Amino acid sequence: MVLAVGVLVGAVNIYLASSLLPTVVADIGGDGFYAWNMTIYLVAMVIATMLVSRLLARWGNVGAYLLGFGVFLVGSLVCAVSPVMPVLLAGRGVQGLGAGLLSGLGFAAVRSALPRRLWTRGNALMSAMYGVGNFVGPAVGGLFAQFGGWRPAFVTMAVIAAVCGVLVPRALPQGERGGVRAPVPVVSLLLVTAATAAVSVAGVLPGAAAMTAAIAVALLLVTVFVVHERRSELRVFPRTTYRPGSPLKWLYLTLALLAFGVAVESFLPLFGQRLGGLAPAVAGFFGAAISLGWSATQLVSSSAVKARTVGRLRLLGPLLLALGFLIQGLLQRQDAPLWLVLVWVPVLFVAGAGIGLAYPHLSVAVMSSTQDPEEGGRAAAAIATVTSLSIAFGTAVAGVLVNLGGRSMLDSARYMLFGFAIICALGAVTARAASRTSSPAPAGQPGS
Repeated sequence: MVLAVGVLVGAVNIYLASSLLPTVVADIGGDGFYAWNMTIYLVAMVIATMLVSRLLARWGNVGAYLLGFGVFLVGSLVCAVSPVMPVLLAGRGVQGLGAGLLSGLGFAAVRSALPRRLWTRGNALMSAMYGVGNFVGPAVGGLFAQFGGWRPAFVTMAVIAAVCGVLVPRALPQGERGGVRAPVPVVSLLLVTAATAAVSVAGVLPGAAAMTAAIAVALLLVTVFVVHERRSELRVFPRTTYRPGSPLKWLYLTLALLAFGVAVESFLPLFGQRLGGLAPAVAGFFGAAISLGWSATQLVSSSAVKARTVGRLRLLGPLLLALGFLIQGLLQRQDAPLWLVLVWVPVLFVAGAGIGLAYPHLSVAVMSSTQDPEEGGRAAAAIATVTSLSIAFGTAVAGVLVNLGGRSMLDSARYMLFGFAIICALGAVTARAASRTSSPAPAGQPGS
C-alpha cells in the first residue's frame, strides 16, 4: 500500500490541480499563470526522480520515503492555504518534488523490498498507479470543484501523505545505505531540467511553429544530455545504459514510447465533446479509457513468467497501442452517432492494454540489467524519470499535432491519432532491438 500510494499521489496530482484551476482562479485570481501549473509540477517531478538513487544510498528505504511523503505533505499544505496564484505555484513545485521522489522510490524499492519472483507483480502495481492516477485525478478534482472546495482537495492529499508516512517504518525494510555521500550529477540534472522546461513550455505556446521550435530545443538538450552522460563519471542512468551491446538503452526507449502514448488523454475529452457531442463529465471519463486499459491489463499480464511469452508481450504491447490509435483515427467523424462513440471506448481500452501488456516486463528487465545493488537501484529509479519525461514530451507533441488541424477539430483528431500511431509503433522496433542485443556485462566492468 505504501509503495503504490506513493506513486498514485504523484500521478493523481498531475491532473487534479488542472481540474481545480478554474475554481481556483475564480477565488484567488491569477489567470495569467494558468498554464504554468502543469509545467512547474512536471519539471519538479522529473528533477526529483533523478535524485532517488542517491537518497536511497544515503538514508535507505525508510528515510527516503519519509522525506518524500514529508515534502509532498508540505507542498500540499502550501497549495491549500495559498492566498494568491504565485504561492500556489510554489506549492505545486514542492508537491512535484515530493511526487517525483515517491514515484522513483516506488520502482526502486520494489527491487529491494520484494523478492525477485515478485518484481513483475510489484512493477505492475507501481505502473498501474499511473493509469489509475490519470483516471482518478480529473474525477476527484472535478468532484471537489463541483462543490467549490478546492482547498480541501489539497488538504486531503496532505492527509493521505501523513497516513502513509506513519506506516512507512512498519511497512518497509530499512534497506542498505551507502557509507559515502554520492555526488550529485549537476550537469545532467540541469540539462534534463532545461529539456523538461522547454517541452512543457511548448505545450502552452501559441502556434504550431513556436511549439515545434520548443520541442526541437528540448530534443537537442536531451541529445547533449546523452552525450554528457556517456563521457561523465557522474550519471543519472546506470553505466550499463551506455555500454555497447547492452539492451538497457532499448528497454528505456521502449518504456518511453509506451508512456508517450498516454499523452493523447489530454485531448480525448475535447474530441469527445466536439466530435461526439458528449457532456463534459462523460467526455472526461471517455478520455481515461487508455489509462483504464493500461491498469487493468498489466495486473493480469504480470502473471506471465515464461521467457518466450514475456518476449512476445514486450513486442506486442507497442504494436497494440499503435494499432488502437490507428483504428481510433479512422473512426473519427464530425457529429459522430452515438453507436460510433460507444465503439471508441473499447478501441481506446485496447490501446491502453498495449501499455499494460509490456510495461511491467520491461520494468523487470531494467531492474535485472545488473547484479550491482547500487546500479540496480539507479536503473529502477530511472524508470520513473523516463516515464515522467516521456509524458511531458508526449503532451507537447500532441499539442503540435492538434494545432496542425487548424479550425477543423476532425483534422486535429486525425493528425494527433495517426501521428501517435506512427511514433508508438517505433516501440516494436526498440523492443526487438532489446531482445536481440547481448546481455549486459557484469557489474563493475568499465563502460564505454
